[in-house]
Amino acid sequence: MSSPKTVVVLPGDGLGPEVMAEALKVISWFNQNFAANIQTVEGDIGGCSIDKHGVPLSDTTLDKCRAADAVLLAAVGGPKWDKVDYNIRPEAGLLKLRKSLELFANLRPAKVFDALVDASTLKREVVQGLDILIVRELTGGVYFGEPRGIETLPNGERRGINTQVYTTSEIHRVTRVAFDMARKRQNRVCSAEKANVMESGKLWREEVTALHAAEYKDVELSHMYADNCAMQLCRRPSQFDVIVTDNLFGDILSDEAAMLTGSLGMLPSASLGAVKPNGKRAALYEPIHGSAPDIAGKGIANPLATILSVAMMFRYSFDMKNEADILEQAIEAVLNKGLRTADIMSEGGTKLSTAEMGNAVIETLSAARKQSAA
Repeated sequence: MSSPKTVVVLPGDGLGPEVMAEALKVISWFNQNFAANIQTVEGDIGGCSIDKHGVPLSDTTLDKCRAADAVLLAAVGGPKWDKVDYNIRPEAGLLKLRKSLELFANLRPAKVFDALVDASTLKREVVQGLDILIVRELTGGVYFGEPRGIETLPNGERRGINTQVYTTSEIHRVTRVAFDMARKRQNRVCSAEKANVMESGKLWREEVTALHAAEYKDVELSHMYADNCAMQLCRRPSQFDVIVTDNLFGDILSDEAAMLTGSLGMLPSASLGAVKPNGKRAALYEPIHGSAPDIAGKGIANPLATILSVAMMFRYSFDMKNEADILEQAIEAVLNKGLRTADIMSEGGTKLSTAEMGNAVIETLSAARKQSAA
């Protein structure tokens, strides 16, 4: 049996508890069949935490997350909390968690499964075989820059202020992650910014170029303005391997890339901190979809993005590459059988509920396990 690993599980709001239940089934299966020795501890975040504790992320839950080997989160937010104070909105709990754990690198893969290629709104020949990784800087930029706020001017007008700011070290650390990831993929990095109109973008381009020349000459580097990058993702996405960009542009580009795949319900993400002297790093894994309160409780949500987030956790936090591959292959096999939740349903497919899709993954894992042992 491997050494014990502690994961803080944050089901959150809306459909979060439903999809998390299926991810926990998968973790339990690997504990039983691969002696993964993953121990889970539950916590509250988002709207449910506001209801229970008055804040979107309590100190108790944050302490659990700091002590854990990884955090697995489902979703936060919903219209129930639209009128709470802006500083304690559900999303503020997620921002606080990222900032407190210093999770500076957000990994957003956009992969098109062959069985779902026709689910994309783009033509088959544009998206078939697509496999992009967007590395988004997560703890700097305009979302955290100071000064910020809303003020009233002497003439009575109101003005909103947000500050875009980056330092050399912030740019270098996230770009290193992108270069390191590229070395394990197609060895290509495209850096996206707005160096033509923003000083922070000019600094970004200069520092990425300097780091590349000093440490990563073996990796192919290109630069692209973020607006052009958005257009190219729709025009010819296959030109990209790894895209590295700042917090704001990363937020936009990764959501755009996600829709190339046909459904937000299929895409996981990882947010990583720096590697510590003991070799470990803080890490948060979550699907990129929201809490979708309109379908919560109906048993129709797609749990595959959350389950794929478990695969990313295996790969990046627990050095369980083999188990990550096995899980991803099982999900692909399920899709190849035509098994679908409502969001990815296609003609000739078999529609499954949230729990049925989780069970289908477990059954496929078990069948593959039995076959390999035969």
